[in-house]
Amino acid sequence: MKERTKQFLWATAIIAAVVAVLGTLATLFVREQIGLQRRNLFSSLALKRIAALEHISREQPSVDHVNLLRDYLAWEPRRLLRNKARAIIERMEGAALDRDGSLGGPAA
Repeated sequence: MKERTKQFLWATAIIAAVVAVLGTLATLFVREQIGLQRRNLFSSLALKRIAALEHISREQPSVDHVNLLRDYLAWEPRRLLRNKARAIIERMEGAALDRDGSLGGPAA
């Protein structure tokens, strides 16, 4: 192989490794922020509320989560975030309905 080709391949490999490491670090950072912000559903900062909604959307469907999101809907001033919360509620209600039609309770 020519020396230039070897240098090009080496540089490409290093760049690919750096991009992979940075992508991994960014993913870990975002996950950590979502975890830290999960209780900030009623924060004054919209970004914290988005992170909290994202965290709640990954939780198991429950009556408590649905009720919390309904309270949030009544409080949230931004339409975009209200729409996201509505979508989460609908998904949770659909997933949590058991055979007898009740939300989150044990089957009778």
